[in-house]
Amino acid sequence: MQQMKKTVPGLVVAGLRGGSGKTVISLGIAAAWSNSEIEVAPFKKGPDYIDAGWLSLAAGRSCYNLDTYLCTPPQVEHSFYSHCRDCDISVVEGNRGLFDGIDLEGRTSTAELAKLLNLPVLLVLDCTKSTRTMAALLLGCMHFDPDLTILGVVLNRVAGKRHENKVRDNIKQFCDLPVFGAVPKLSARDFPERHMGLVPIEEHSLAMDSVTAAAKVAREYIDLDRLHQACMETASRVPSREPLGKAVSPSQDFSTAATVSTARPASTPSSLPKGEADGPVVGIIKDSAFQFYYPDNLEALEASGAKLRYISPLKESVIPHVDAIYMGGGFPETHAPQLAANKGFRENLRNLASQGLPIYAECGGFIFLGESLLLDGVSYDMAGVLPVHFGLSKRPVGHGYTQVKVVEDNPYFKKGETIKGHEFRYSTVLDLDPTQGSMAFAMDRGKGIVNKQDGFFRDNVFATYTHILASGTPSWAESIIRQALAYRNR
Repeated sequence: MQQMKKTVPGLVVAGLRGGSGKTVISLGIAAAWSNSEIEVAPFKKGPDYIDAGWLSLAAGRSCYNLDTYLCTPPQVEHSFYSHCRDCDISVVEGNRGLFDGIDLEGRTSTAELAKLLNLPVLLVLDCTKSTRTMAALLLGCMHFDPDLTILGVVLNRVAGKRHENKVRDNIKQFCDLPVFGAVPKLSARDFPERHMGLVPIEEHSLAMDSVTAAAKVAREYIDLDRLHQACMETASRVPSREPLGKAVSPSQDFSTAATVSTARPASTPSSLPKGEADGPVVGIIKDSAFQFYYPDNLEALEASGAKLRYISPLKESVIPHVDAIYMGGGFPETHAPQLAANKGFRENLRNLASQGLPIYAECGGFIFLGESLLLDGVSYDMAGVLPVHFGLSKRPVGHGYTQVKVVEDNPYFKKGETIKGHEFRYSTVLDLDPTQGSMAFAMDRGKGIVNKQDGFFRDNVFATYTHILASGTPSWAESIIRQALAYRNR
């Protein structure tokens, strides 16, 4: 007999569109429950670093991304169940509109994720200049997918008690769903926005104050006890049976897996080859300029045997001993003067690259490996590892999911492999010398660096605009370990 997936108490916070206010509501709920000694497991639907960072701060533990494009459904299930096994409740923040996806079936939508995980949806309704129409929109969502469980709603940006009562009365009359709260219009002062939404917590000097403010909003305007009870009751009505399958490691390929286990796996054996007792040291370039890292990626490196060492090009002039470097994305443009001024670090990185140090860079890290970054007519020197000059656009140049075909032999990916990722960048390539390197990727989906190509590499240095999620690309971490060990032994 086929077993059903275990149901974990929780909810998915969704909106009718992007910008409806679901991030602040999610933060407030997660922080308020955590402050009440309820252990919250935070998750973010889709490829997002910034919201995930804020949710981590709110819940006091790492926030993991759940993405049914970058990963297979079994991989998503494994991530969800394994990361909330020791929690009381889960909070998953959706993205864009509830049913928005990349195809007509909505296979990558927040709604499909909620159904995959057996979680109910808390819908955030932006009530700006609207009353009865909110009931019509909500009723449409209820009938659009009858298999989706909508737990209730939170009214957002209400203009006063009279406005709130009109919306409540219409929802009661036509939808018969609970209204768990009504939040007034909030000042943007506590939650400044830039590029993808909220400013990264590393660049927000009063980040914890903002989370505290969000928790206060949730306590004041949302019936948190009633919401918590509704989540528990919804979970208890679903049969709780363990899914089939054995515990899996972060590096396992789930492409043919059908089910996952919620049991805590034993310590994951590293992928170190026989005879290598000590894992290599992988430097992680991380500070307020480079902060875009998925916990999955860092944990995959550790599970493969790496020892992580965090390095800041804003604060350190000398790179400590490492066997490889992983440079994530971020906003180097907001720190260009400081990065350019740290000549010692830039020269040290360039010299190590010339000696064969493996370096893997994504987006913002790619910019730092280039020759220069032009901002408002001023050119700032970067590390000079790769022959690329960058500028900055006022609008996104590449935005959304990517799919690449590996078309050139390179140190990190097997030729012929297909990789799914995502890109989000404002930077532009002003000049690139194609004779000084090769492009590993041909873009089936997405923009890439130039001419539908991505993955520019030379020797052991690899730079790309495509971000990957390690749980969806298991070979990535192992390839970095392999290159690091080869460098150390050489």
